[in-house]
Amino acid sequence: MAASAVKQNEARLWPSLLDAIRGTHQDFTDGSIRRAIFLLATPMVLEMLMESLFAIVDVFWVTRLGANAVAAVGLTESMMTLVFSVAIGVSMSATAMVARRIGEKDERGAAVAGAQAILIGAAVALAIGLPGYFLAGRLLGWMGASPELIAEGRRFTAISLGGNVVVMLLFLNNAIFRGAGDAFIAMRVLWFANLVNIALDPCLIFGWGPFPELGLAGAAVATLIGRGLALAYQFWVLLSAGSRVPLRVADFRVAPQVLASLVRVAAPGVAQFVIGHTSWIVLVRFISSFGAAAVAGYTIGLRIFVFVILPSWGLSGAAATMVGQNLGARKPDRAERAVYITAFYNMAFLAAVAVVFIGMPETLVRLFTTDPGVVPYAVDCLWIVGCGNIAYAFGMVMVQAFNGAGDTVTPTIINVIGFWLIEIPLAWTLAFPAGLEVRGVYIAIPIAELIITLMGAAMFIRGRWKLKKI
Repeated sequence: MAASAVKQNEARLWPSLLDAIRGTHQDFTDGSIRRAIFLLATPMVLEMLMESLFAIVDVFWVTRLGANAVAAVGLTESMMTLVFSVAIGVSMSATAMVARRIGEKDERGAAVAGAQAILIGAAVALAIGLPGYFLAGRLLGWMGASPELIAEGRRFTAISLGGNVVVMLLFLNNAIFRGAGDAFIAMRVLWFANLVNIALDPCLIFGWGPFPELGLAGAAVATLIGRGLALAYQFWVLLSAGSRVPLRVADFRVAPQVLASLVRVAAPGVAQFVIGHTSWIVLVRFISSFGAAAVAGYTIGLRIFVFVILPSWGLSGAAATMVGQNLGARKPDRAERAVYITAFYNMAFLAAVAVVFIGMPETLVRLFTTDPGVVPYAVDCLWIVGCGNIAYAFGMVMVQAFNGAGDTVTPTIINVIGFWLIEIPLAWTLAFPAGLEVRGVYIAIPIAELIITLMGAAMFIRGRWKLKKI
């Protein structure tokens, strides 16, 4: 009997897996919730796996350039988080509105919402990119970088910040695909972008074959080329007649009412991630007080952590789409059940990850660096931050559920309390007055995540997100 049940499960699994990867225009407001989550989450998880693989490969090559290069990447990424905050905030708004319109069977409304989100993202990206490109050296200095680090990292920072419009639009277009339930297209886009990145990284960093040797700046150029090509593919799909959300030129005309709705949902969404990411910037600033090796160790540890945590964001993204489409179809109970099922899957996954992080952190770190000054910092980062995995697994799904409903205010309030009122003061207290130094900063992270999860769960159970209109 047991063997027969296993065979039956396998028989159902493989067709679903093929559907998830190839893509299917499934109605996620009806039928099996578990199958719907599987069809949405599988391409999102695979997409995030490729994104995290690129992050790991990128740092693998950059570590060959020394601690200053790795530290420059860490400081630049802490500044790029402000760009990601805007991109993610507007993307959450776009996903929520597109999903809601799709749930209401209003494809034209979904297309207009997507086009207006693209207009917002392009405008913001240009406003950030121009000063970021010309002030790159000064920005690194304000982040506590030494003159030697600035000299090595300035071009990398300038290219990363100056080319942020590509990152912004890549996020937004994939948000449109996810909101429409076309997660498989978003997966293909990032796989394509990151495969190009991975191939070009060592070529442009070290000057392999016919390529110029650009050093650290080569990593930024490779990323820009890969994501730029992927962006062109996205627009080709969105503008084609076969798209579930086919954009027309007329959709890019300013639609004041739709634009206002997007901004109303996006503004607290942007604030939500600005709060979290500025907290990260402050933590990096604290860590930079203890030298380039400390920043390099934190950067490597965080990259390994991201390698594992990004697939969890894929699961959370599936919950957001399910919430948006089912609220649009006036099925709030189905939306709620989808969130709990997804949270359970995520907790099981990250519990297994925590065992690895806590049990063999040094083995993982030594795959990327053997620098005796850097390894201890990266090891501490992995096992301390890994202790908060299970709590964070539940919390990230709750947060994405609110965002999928268009309720971006609740997570913003939670983030203010968790990051600004708890994490930052606690990190400073443990690092400096308590004398725990970098380890004190690390300890503050899982504590803050636990508190954020508890607040998120309490607000989710109250159920006001079910009544959100967008």
